[in-house]
Amino acid sequence: MDDTRRPPKITQAMIAAYDEYTHLTLDRRGFMEKLTALTGSAAAAAAIAPLIGASKAKAAIVPETDPAVKTERVTFTTQGTEMKGYLARPVEAANALPCVLVIHENRGLNGHIEDVARRFAKDGFLALAPDLLSDDGGTPEDEDKARDLIGKLDKARTVAEAADALGWLTKVEGGNGNVGAVGFCWGGGLVNSLAVAAPGLKAGVAYYGSQPDAADVPKIKAAMLLHYAGLDDRINAGIDAYRKALEAAKVEHQIYVYDGVNHAFNNDTSSARYDKTASDLAWQRTVAFLKDKLAAQTP
Repeated sequence: MDDTRRPPKITQAMIAAYDEYTHLTLDRRGFMEKLTALTGSAAAAAAIAPLIGASKAKAAIVPETDPAVKTERVTFTTQGTEMKGYLARPVEAANALPCVLVIHENRGLNGHIEDVARRFAKDGFLALAPDLLSDDGGTPEDEDKARDLIGKLDKARTVAEAADALGWLTKVEGGNGNVGAVGFCWGGGLVNSLAVAAPGLKAGVAYYGSQPDAADVPKIKAAMLLHYAGLDDRINAGIDAYRKALEAAKVEHQIYVYDGVNHAFNNDTSSARYDKTASDLAWQRTVAFLKDKLAAQTP
């Protein structure tokens, strides 16, 4: 039987090697050598690598041409410099909208994150996705370069820039002044740090993000929704300590672990790691949570 049309089999060890490469070593040559050893040949490794990574060719869930969504490129000041961002909102809105800061992965502000911002707009939010590589000339096309640049960012300054973006979003016309933050991967960790640093944040949603220092958790004023992937051992190692710190500080929180799925399960541009069932459930929970926590207060 001809097996040439069968998709290559992707194992958990291959996904773990990719996670190590993209989050720890940033060494693509080392990753490909490890992948070659796991697959048995350089040709097989070359075929599998794009399936584990993200595809820029993947169609958006909410297209840029969707008539129900209005988008624009914006600039604003953070920490004395110019920040670029992508702003999305529903075309028709009867009332002022709850606002969401969408914080990108360690790939930077790319088409996928812009799509996520449009998804929020489609669900009735005013969404801003800032480019946290603006100081470096903006997110580059090369994902490896973007990861390298993000790895060199000063964390304290980046958190301060995110807090400034939050402040800007509270004043955008059409918003109700209540801002939440949603982040993925590196951005999920930044949401946790932002919750510590910005008392004006009303709600934080972190998808498989690294946890803050337990000693800082009492500073959190936002309600928190935390999504984790069951197979993500690296990030999940910090869940218990974070949960205990949140409970001790009496911070409102919800924690969900989605069994059998990988880190980045929400990213539909990565065919090997995306899990539609978990992604859809997490999204439903996220939208309901944010609509509840960011609703305009009645007099």
